Amino acid sequence: IMVDVMMPGMDGIEVLAELLTNPDTAAIPVIFVTARARPPDIEAYIAQGARGVITKPFDPLQLGDQVLALMG
Repeated sequence: IMVDVMMPGMDGIEVLAELLTNPDTAAIPVIFVTARARPPDIEAYIAQGARGVITKPFDPLQLGDQVLALMG
């Protein structure tokens, strides 16, 4: 699942936490998409359970390769 970190209402961190607490969704890999991609932020997202981070703006032609690299 690709989740925007800064969604209105429920941010990406909250979505990830909910997914991880549900046995039916806990094993689904989550990749965050964000414009906030400072190294400490990325480290925090991964520490919370994200598979990785893709920085906005991203090249849509490279998006598939980026996702595959994070899933590798």
